Formats: sequence, structure tokens, C-alpha cells
Amino acid sequence: MALTKRPNSPNWFVEVQINGKKYVRSTKTDHKPTAKRIAETLIHNIRIEVIEGPSKEITLRDACERYMALRKGIASERSLKGVLTKILKILDGSMYLSQITGKHIVDYVDHRKQEGCSAQTIKHGVQFLTAVIKQAKREGYTVPDVEGPSIPVRNKRLRYLSIEEEKRLLQELDPNRKGYGIPEQHTRPRKILRQIQDNYDLVIILLDTGARYGEIAKLTWEQIDLMKRTINLWRSKVSNESVLFMTKRVFEVLDRRSKTNTENYVFRSNDGGPRKNNNIAIRKAFRRAGLHDCTIHTLRHTHATRLIQNGLSIYEVRSVLGHTDIRTTMRYAHLENVSVTERARDVMEGL
Repeated sequence: MALTKRPNSPNWFVEVQINGKKYVRSTKTDHKPTAKRIAETLIHNIRIEVIEGPSKEITLRDACERYMALRKGIASERSLKGVLTKILKILDGSMYLSQITGKHIVDYVDHRKQEGCSAQTIKHGVQFLTAVIKQAKREGYTVPDVEGPSIPVRNKRLRYLSIEEEKRLLQELDPNRKGYGIPEQHTRPRKILRQIQDNYDLVIILLDTGARYGEIAKLTWEQIDLMKRTINLWRSKVSNESVLFMTKRVFEVLDRRSKTNTENYVFRSNDGGPRKNNNIAIRKAFRRAGLHDCTIHTLRHTHATRLIQNGLSIYEVRSVLGHTDIRTTMRYAHLENVSVTERARDVMEGL
């Protein structure tokens, strides 16, 4: 067994010889440790196909399990399991995949609508079923000639912070802020002082890097080079890696924390592990600042918006944010268009 790269793909491929014949399969990931885990399942499936030969029929449940086996260890595995659980609650997992019709998929969509699910959530389920059918077809099973219905997803207005809104938020997070009902800093327990400082520092880094919350929450000191002022960021959601350069205030935050933090993680939980997904204090700060329609992810939108408003292209912003699909970055395209038309005006004024 060998893992190899191909010039036309960033992903790892597994190559194995059985009975003198070479078989090549894509692991669909560019993260080598994950590729190694997936390779074991791929080889197992190849041996079954070669020695036993695939059966013509496969149940919906078995097809879904084979699909999930190839995605073991990827960042979205947990969410995919949730989608699968819902599908098997609505559709009969014991029926053959070939028996699935368009009506089954419509029934699934209608059922999820009655549960009050968003269009995006329903779309994920339909895409999951479609992907399962496509994989079963590649493996030689009898599959239905069916396509999922189109699920229109309305794009919400892109929310990002203005400079003035950012100032209000940071004022509400300031560890030194004073106000009615706020105890004096010297009277606060040490644990509370650390949590307040963590919230402020975290928001600064998210604003100036555009990183996802989970990427910074799990950040270790090994990923930080204060001499070069860089952050080596592993993006587990999309299995790629980025090198980010620190702004002045990010450097000041990390330099200060490096002098007092001897733990492995830059932001640690009470048990010494990475920071948990507990952001009640930050959500309250948003509300106190009058930013009721904002979340932590708004900070990522803010970073991307400012880059485009100041001349970076969609493709450059894609690289900064670590998007694998340019379509994800295209939500900011209208901002780039504004910048283009503004420059066009300047050209005409010059003439």
C-alpha cells in the first residue's frame, strides 16, 4: 500500500496491488494522517470488490455506512452523523437503495420542513443522500436514477462590524472597564480576571486574522512564531493549512500572553485543555454594545469585508480565510463590485 500525490489534485491517493492488478482510489483529503486512516477502509473495500465482487443490491443503511466509513476522521464527520441519523428516522434504512424514488426524497424534505428546519439544513440532507447514491454507483451497486429537488436558500444580509461598532464591542470587553455593578479589578478572583482577559484577547485575534473560532480556541504555542510574527494555522474544518501574519495588536496580545502562559494552549480551559465553546460573556458584550444581530462569526465576516473594501480580490480573500471552495467566498463578491465601480469612477474622473 502506498499513499501518493497527483499533479492535478491536492488530495492523497492510495495505490494497492491485488492479484497483479493496481487499484487507485482517492482519499479525498490533503491531510496525510487522515488519508492514512481512510486508506485502510479503502483497501478493505477494494479487496471485497476483487475477491467477493460487489452485490447488485445494497440497503440504504449499508450504503450510508459505507459512505461514512470513507469519511472517518474528517472534520465534518460529527455533523454528517447527525444528518444520517435524521435520514434513517424518516426513511426506511432496510429498503434497497435502488427502490428510492423522487417521492422518498420529497417526503424527507416535507418532513424536515414540518420540523421547522432551515432550508440550508434540509439541503444538507438531500446532498448527503445524493452523495451516498453516487458512491454506491461507483462501487457497482444498483442505484436509482433520481435527483434531489432544488432547495433554494435565501442569502441573509451579510453582517459585519463598522469601526465604530468594533470600538463599542471592545469597550464592553475591556478588562479595565468600570461601571455600575462591576466590582473593582483588585477585588475580582484570579480565575475571573483570566476569563475576562481571555475574552478580550480572543476577539482581537479573531478580528485581525479572520480565523474561525475553533481554530483560535485550539491554538497552541507551537503554532506561533513571535520572531517572524506568524501563526501557523491548521484549519481542521477544511483540512488545510495557512500561515497568517500578525497585526501589531495581535502581536502585542500574544507577546503579553507568552510571558505569563506556560500551558500548551494559548487559550486554555480550566482543565488545561483548549478553550471550550462557552462564549456567554462575549454574547452578552455584543448585546451591551447594541449589536443584537451579531455573533462570533460576525468577526470573521468583518475581517473579510475589510480586506475586500481595501483592495484585496475575492481569490486573495479566499486564501486568507482558508476556503476550499471559491463559492463560499463569493458571498463577499458584491463588496468587490462596489470597489471596482468606485475605481471605474476615478478612471473616468481622471479622463
